Amino acid sequence: MKKLSAIVIFSLVLMPFLSSCKEKAKETTQTETEPMNETIESDESDDWIVLFDGTSSEGWRGYKKDHFPEAWKIVDGTIHCIGSGRGEAGHKDGGDIIYDRKFKNFTLSLEWKISEGGNSGIFYLGQEDLDYIWKTAPEMQILDNDKHPDAKLGKDGDRQAGSLYDLIPAKPQNAKPVGEWNQVEITVYNGTVVHKQNGVNVVEYHLWTPEWNELVAGSKFPELNEDWADVANEGYIGLQDHGDDVWFRNIKIKEL
Repeated sequence: MKKLSAIVIFSLVLMPFLSSCKEKAKETTQTETEPMNETIESDESDDWIVLFDGTSSEGWRGYKKDHFPEAWKIVDGTIHCIGSGRGEAGHKDGGDIIYDRKFKNFTLSLEWKISEGGNSGIFYLGQEDLDYIWKTAPEMQILDNDKHPDAKLGKDGDRQAGSLYDLIPAKPQNAKPVGEWNQVEITVYNGTVVHKQNGVNVVEYHLWTPEWNELVAGSKFPELNEDWADVANEGYIGLQDHGDDVWFRNIKIKEL
């Protein structure tokens, strides 16, 4: 009887202590999950518009098309352009894709990953009145700098990753190796344009200025479109099908 009484007394003393421990553990678990909610609220307050949700092609279509081309697939949270092995000749149902809304002043943020020897690009301020978007839009180059021939063409590396294609080289050249993700931002504001690659500003220029017109005049673009220098102040975001495997994810835009 004495042993039983001792057990009862010990239990009565221990139970409040155990209850207190459970409450503290519960509080700790709730505290650990709170930062996720804070992050979500921060993203919403920053006015980012998600252009790709990781699961569907909603909002995207082929350039001068009313559907999402078969050469592009939604795979593992990415938009994946399937390589054709035929370069720009591409697939029967391929070609560049655009987000079906025009933007004027903005910061575009996304990640890209290129295949070995691959080539692609990101267009902005694009128009849909010519046969190809690159005849109307500046392009942030995507490239395997080690194996694709474009890396050694152009002038001073202006066809390497992050560059304003065929016009201004990305400096410093900080693209990651094939198979790794690169994070980029493109900011456009009243003619001022900045390319940021992996956290560093690598290109800055100003549309519609005498310097811009001179720069374009010395490039290949006037031969392709004599009005190329007169870039629109509002246009489409486009992703390039250059016949090589390329992946995009975490695509969002903030209007300025």
